[in-house]
Amino acid sequence: MTAGSDYQIFEAGDVLLQSGVTFPSLRLAYKTYGTLNAAKDNVILYPTSFGAQHHDTEWLIGPGGALDPARYFIIIPNLFGNGLSSSPSNTPRDDGAFPAISYHDAVAVQRRLLEQQFGITRLALVYGWSMGGMQAYHWAACHPDMVERAAVVCGSARCSPYNHVFLDAVKAALTADPAYRDGRFVEKPVAGLRAMGRIYAGWAMSYEFYRDAAWREQGFATQEDYLAGVWDTAFAHRDANNLLTQIAIWQGGDLSNCAAFGGDLDRALGAITARMLLMPGQTDRYFDWRDNERELPKLVNARSAQLRPIPSIHGHRAGNPIRIPADRDFINANVSTLLKS
Repeated sequence: MTAGSDYQIFEAGDVLLQSGVTFPSLRLAYKTYGTLNAAKDNVILYPTSFGAQHHDTEWLIGPGGALDPARYFIIIPNLFGNGLSSSPSNTPRDDGAFPAISYHDAVAVQRRLLEQQFGITRLALVYGWSMGGMQAYHWAACHPDMVERAAVVCGSARCSPYNHVFLDAVKAALTADPAYRDGRFVEKPVAGLRAMGRIYAGWAMSYEFYRDAAWREQGFATQEDYLAGVWDTAFAHRDANNLLTQIAIWQGGDLSNCAAFGGDLDRALGAITARMLLMPGQTDRYFDWRDNERELPKLVNARSAQLRPIPSIHGHRAGNPIRIPADRDFINANVSTLLKS
């Protein structure tokens, strides 16, 4: 284990990936909050979302909230490709290629972190939003022996065809930038990152959000001011090669895409024994709530499974409501109830 500025590094060594490629010296960055109790049964795992690093998601951790470090030992593992864990930006390769990584790979290394670094064998909760929610789902299906509860917020068991199309549009915007050459970015694609933000602006927020000019609540005078102020710069601080890596993980997301389930999604969902909370955004456009609705009856072995759509006009962002008190209260209330079950 080594340390970063405010986080730790789990040195996983040479890891055989699901693709059959061995990743040399794979590194998993993580941060902990609170104290692990003697029974080691107060653990919450909180994987990161697309492009996010642990400090981007810390807002949900605090006294009195569902993820309260006074009660729980909370671990945020940074997803590969986010710039802290092994990523194109911090893993020089002679051939310039970064190996394909899956959620299954990520969860396998996270499990090693828990067991080898802390001796943790049970998780009170795995909580995640968006790509973090997909990781929570993978945890529940692949390691039912460890997961007592899972909260999947604006996530799904498999990347849907519609979601895939959205991500294709994001990739097309990015790679149209002249900085993309021979399969990678050789410099920062300023125009590509801005175009990506404009695509996100339409998909991440809802029809109702724009119809009701809800951007006024954030202090913007016009819709264009909002788009320029929020979305034109949303990804400017991210490394574009890292973003492509995480898009590939997202598009390949599928609980059943492993030897244990052989592509049978119903079988993968049926392996889950945790108490499940599926919390899609009611107006989320790419993690559509109907995906969770179809998954719910397949959770036949879950101790309980509930579908609680977030009643919000904030689209996908309803699941990450840093400045949306009503959505935050809804999430905290439902997760608190889950933790008491």
